[in-house]
Amino acid sequence: MLSQIPSKIEKLSKEKLDIELLRVGMIAELDAISLYEQLAASTDNNDLKRVFLDIAKEEKTHFGEFQALLLKIDREQVEEIEKGRHEVEELIT
Repeated sequence: MLSQIPSKIEKLSKEKLDIELLRVGMIAELDAISLYEQLAASTDNNDLKRVFLDIAKEEKTHFGEFQALLLKIDREQVEEIEKGRHEVEELIT
């Protein structure tokens, strides 16, 4: 995993800690999605492939749950996502 729970959590406000914990959870889910999709791509066994891809899909749901809660408590994240969306639209249209 690319991120860790903040090492000095006692210095974070309760809200900032919750935001960081949600982000760590999101990173863990993204790691899991990548792992299961790579495992699925690595096998010729169709049953195993289907199971890996089903689990990856479940991890995407988990990611969405974390994201929904993050967007509920981190208004800055909401604003930055919208800015990013506009930037992409400008680049691809």
